[in-house]
Amino acid sequence: MSAGPGDASPAESGGAADRAAGHAVSVQPLAPPAPDVAPQLDERWTEDDLAVIHGVISRTYWAEGIPLDVMRRAMAGSLNLLMRSRAGAVLGYARVVTDRATFAYLCDVFVLEARRGQGLGDWMIGQVVAHPALRGLRRFSLFTRDAHALYARHGFTPLAAPERGMERVRPDIYRQPPPR
Repeated sequence: MSAGPGDASPAESGGAADRAAGHAVSVQPLAPPAPDVAPQLDERWTEDDLAVIHGVISRTYWAEGIPLDVMRRAMAGSLNLLMRSRAGAVLGYARVVTDRATFAYLCDVFVLEARRGQGLGDWMIGQVVAHPALRGLRRFSLFTRDAHALYARHGFTPLAAPERGMERVRPDIYRQPPPR
């Protein structure tokens, strides 16, 4: 899984050398989104929200074809952060798998295609990393194919010791018939 493409269109602000050297870098989010959007972050979700989220996630490179019931179970066991418009419509989403004490894994991040390029992804990630349930974590991880600059603006860096990590990956799991 990946954190996803988010809203990575703006260029990364400086500090790449400092990050590579492991030095602290100040986080400089982009300007807030346009006032007419006025996004809000909400942890509550409904079956209608699930339908929107599943509709996007099931077409992504990291979870293509994910069944609706699997997405529902994933959301039920996670901290879900829905970015909503003033009217309550889902504009974006981020899911965090966490124990809320020591570790978090950010995944399934998206901004609706029609809303990209407005700073919403940057705003949303800023809200995610500042969430009260995620303060004081020893490790906050994510994977992304194409949004490194977005996450770097919020303090994420490449893995310090990638040779220590391991994973079990089953990329075609949602294309296989379910086990009996």
